[in-house]
Amino acid sequence: MGSRAGVWVGVCPDLVLLKNCSKVSSFHGGNNISLSFPSRFGSDTKCPTSLKCFPLASASSLSGSGAQYAGSEQLLDVQTKQKRKGIAGIDQDELVDPKFLADPDSCFCEFRGVEIHHKVYDAQSQAHEAEALCSQTKKVGLPMILLHGFGASVFSWNRVMKPLAEIIGSKVVAFDRPAFGLTSRVNLFGHSSSGNGEPRPINPYSMAFAVLATLYFIDFLAAEKAILVGHSAGCLVAVDAYYKAPERVAAMILVAPAIFAPRTIKKGVKGSQSGEDNQTEEDSSNSINLGNPFIQLFRMLSKFAKFISQAIMLVVKGMVGMFSSLYKKFLSAVLRSSFAVMLVRMVIDKFGVTAVRNAWYDANQVTEHVIQGYTKPLRVKGWDKALVEYTAAMLTDTSSESKPPLAKRLHEISCPVLIVTGDNDRIVPSWNAERLSRAIPGSCLEVIKHCGHLPHEEKVDEFVSIVKKFLYRALEDSEEQHLQVVV
Repeated sequence: MGSRAGVWVGVCPDLVLLKNCSKVSSFHGGNNISLSFPSRFGSDTKCPTSLKCFPLASASSLSGSGAQYAGSEQLLDVQTKQKRKGIAGIDQDELVDPKFLADPDSCFCEFRGVEIHHKVYDAQSQAHEAEALCSQTKKVGLPMILLHGFGASVFSWNRVMKPLAEIIGSKVVAFDRPAFGLTSRVNLFGHSSSGNGEPRPINPYSMAFAVLATLYFIDFLAAEKAILVGHSAGCLVAVDAYYKAPERVAAMILVAPAIFAPRTIKKGVKGSQSGEDNQTEEDSSNSINLGNPFIQLFRMLSKFAKFISQAIMLVVKGMVGMFSSLYKKFLSAVLRSSFAVMLVRMVIDKFGVTAVRNAWYDANQVTEHVIQGYTKPLRVKGWDKALVEYTAAMLTDTSSESKPPLAKRLHEISCPVLIVTGDNDRIVPSWNAERLSRAIPGSCLEVIKHCGHLPHEEKVDEFVSIVKKFLYRALEDSEEQHLQVVV
């Protein structure tokens, strides 16, 4: 068959359009092209070397049969696949069911239609170690539940589960909340009410579900109460679980607590001590926001939602009652749009691995094993949509509207509380923990030096030692109170 001349379109940084070219000559085979440009490039100037050319269709296809779109569609398909191929270094072309990614010690249990991934370490089942340690040290005798932070999973607790179990002499459980780790990603359309009068199930991506799941695992351990250990955003779950059922929580350990969210504070009067402190808090907030994917995502979607709400307010101003319901439904739809999914993918791709690295004080500890552990959930089917659902649930949560602000309820906490923070935490700065310790009566604050956002990973021995000291002291105090009641 004879060769046919090809029609090409050039795209270059100078935004020169094909129609502005003074001369176009092509060669048989469509592999070579020569373009001449107007006088801005000089007389009869050839195409700049930076010009990239893409084939759209052959000359014989210009008859309008529709075949001319084939090349552009193929090009779009290639570009789409390239965008999908890697998110934070994880290939997105072959996503799998979370159970295919499970570890040998992984367990799954169903709770309200969600397959929750969890791990259990039972010190009592380790017969030889238990016998040896039993004669040397006392045991707390209470189980412990570990609650990971945003973007983390059970993986974050791997290094401390065994030593913590040895301290308490009981079971330690860590589980992945919906939207994270290897817990199943639930389709909310299939999770909604069937329309037969039954109440709509709780949104599995909501805080309410996370609290119920936490209390479920206390029952799962066949315990009356347990010690809750939260990290970062997991501290919110621990505190809310306490409010929900204070009689089920024996003590709380809050690690790098993201309860008082990082904020920008107005600068104080120049030269004043308070002004210097406020400036420090402002600077630290600005620096951590650059590397925290949740803050970036939350900000973007919040601004997007605010823009939409302001536009609607102009239209339905004065219709407050009806607007409230319609607004929330519309906002939920906007946040769950394909645009939001694209935004989530972009944020995780850009900030995900950076956030992991920024979470450590000692960058040398951020090994390939650590990166793989944190990015592994990006191989799960529907991880992006689930993360959108989680963010939407946080932004549209109305359950707290009838309750006082969290900051005004912290004084109600009466169980023993330990707060642990790293002095070089770039994600949630240590001054957040200091504020929290002042708000919770009788709480104990421990600051680990030369440590970042992950004390339980970066400073394992020191972290375990602090927890051990706290629990033994809390146990002694509770025993003394019990003896006083008996007498």
